[in-house]
Amino acid sequence: MTDQASAPEQETPGTPDIPGRHTSASRTTLSHIMTHNDTNLLGTVHGGVIMKLVDDAAGAVAGRHSGGPAVTASMDEMAFLEPVRVGDLVHVKAQVNWTGRTSMEVGVRVLAERWNESAPPTQVGSAYLVFAAVDADGKPRPVPPVIPETEKDKRRYQEAQIRRTHRLARRRAIMELREKRAAEGFED
Repeated sequence: MTDQASAPEQETPGTPDIPGRHTSASRTTLSHIMTHNDTNLLGTVHGGVIMKLVDDAAGAVAGRHSGGPAVTASMDEMAFLEPVRVGDLVHVKAQVNWTGRTSMEVGVRVLAERWNESAPPTQVGSAYLVFAAVDADGKPRPVPPVIPETEKDKRRYQEAQIRRTHRLARRRAIMELREKRAAEGFED
């Protein structure tokens, strides 16, 4: 039985000459202490602050993995699980889960712990972002295949393929609906 997660190069036609990179090669953690400048009207950390940290960490991972500039193409499933408070030390952990020919999915976990306590961090959020590698002219460029190293990495790779299938199906269904409505004379 062939495990697709152990053979990501099958998913990257057009990049056979680019050597793959292990998941751990670009994995990173961004840490930031939350202050009063980060709060919303409820006194907790604004979701947009967390989203920026998520995008920053994911962008660093995408750039590392692809060996150059990469831009955010989409963000899927941003989940806020617990509120973040002033004084929390937030850790944003990111890694490449899957690669296509010019794009890659980066998975992000957001953890928080009190700055002055020794309790273990709590997961407060998660997200999946898709990045496209671009050249100096902003045109898509090939990315190295990701090589999952652990069973967790293999599971993440397989789950990323499912998310990609759903993204493409959703986009296709929306385009078909728009075409149908346009043919019926509706303007959007």
